[in-house]
Amino acid sequence: MADGPRPATTEEFAEMLSELRGRDGYLDPAAYGLGIATISVADGTVLDTWFASVNLGENLGAAALVAEVAGAAGGSATTVLDDAALDEVLARAGVFAGELDDHPNLAVTAGLRGAARTHDVLPTRQMVVFTAIEDLSAPPVDAHDAYLRLHLLSHRLVVPHGLDLDGVFGLLANVAWTSLGPCDLGSLPMVRLRCRSEGRALEVLGVDKFPRMVDYVVPSGVRIADADRVRLGAHLAEGTTVMHEGFVNFNAGTLGPAMVEGRISAGVVVGANSDLGGSASIMGTLSGGGKEVIAVGEDCLLGANSGLGISLGDRCVVEAGLYVTAGTVVTLPDGTAVKARELSGASDVLFRRNSTTGRVEAMPRAGTWSEGLNAALHAN
Repeated sequence: MADGPRPATTEEFAEMLSELRGRDGYLDPAAYGLGIATISVADGTVLDTWFASVNLGENLGAAALVAEVAGAAGGSATTVLDDAALDEVLARAGVFAGELDDHPNLAVTAGLRGAARTHDVLPTRQMVVFTAIEDLSAPPVDAHDAYLRLHLLSHRLVVPHGLDLDGVFGLLANVAWTSLGPCDLGSLPMVRLRCRSEGRALEVLGVDKFPRMVDYVVPSGVRIADADRVRLGAHLAEGTTVMHEGFVNFNAGTLGPAMVEGRISAGVVVGANSDLGGSASIMGTLSGGGKEVIAVGEDCLLGANSGLGISLGDRCVVEAGLYVTAGTVVTLPDGTAVKARELSGASDVLFRRNSTTGRVEAMPRAGTWSEGLNAALHAN
């Protein structure tokens, strides 16, 4: 890698970046990140990638500089950066050497020096990576690409369904998430033996393709009572509380302050000031071939142990213990009966089961349920 220009002024630096972005064949990425990937020594499988820097349509000059130094070909790709490459990026941006805190990507570049190493216990190695995504509407191309998209969701830079995640399960490895870091499943027995022999504690937190969100991203203004119940790729808006029995899957979440004591399955979005009661469940799109995106509007209440298989508009209530699926026969106030899918997305509706007849009824509502979310509980 040859040394490049060393701009002496910010104007010269800006001119250099402009030239890099304008070179033949170069395209600005839709998103990019700098981070650390964990690789299995056994077979080279990517176990995870944590991005210390995540950019969506911004800081494009920095992307062009790193791509130039790394020799990245462009498009959706991941390039490994050694310390020499990191030093070269910092040298070309030397005009900002005393103010890295004002340039997050440069600060991350400096912080990643020395990160490439082999784990002292796990059969894994770390490498510093630069991942660029050309088009978020196209499917991810590898595990690094998939992890960057999950980071974009959890950083709230993209809302659920705001990017393509087709094929993500096939790109991610099934990993043993341990207290020492990610480990490939084939190596886990020997790792456990070594730890026991050396008197070390090894805790296996889970075996899954998706890690806990909080080990990678902790969005501001949220409370999560049990970190195991929120996957990386969840989108939690400011003011959201996820209680101990709440669950939020990837590519799903809240769009405003919300109380989550139930399950938000993959693909589901919940509007502002809505409350999912204890053990309430909303059908997702991963199982059973379901393709319809289920959404809950604003100021809604799903009672404890209720379930939902249709979308709700605003200011709706589902009675505790009632599961409303698309095929549920619902009686309207005029006595006619329809399937619940015909009411999908309607606002100001109370779904209840008549305790005398056993029929599921849809009743018109005025105003909001109770007094809405408790303001003191949501002062995050």
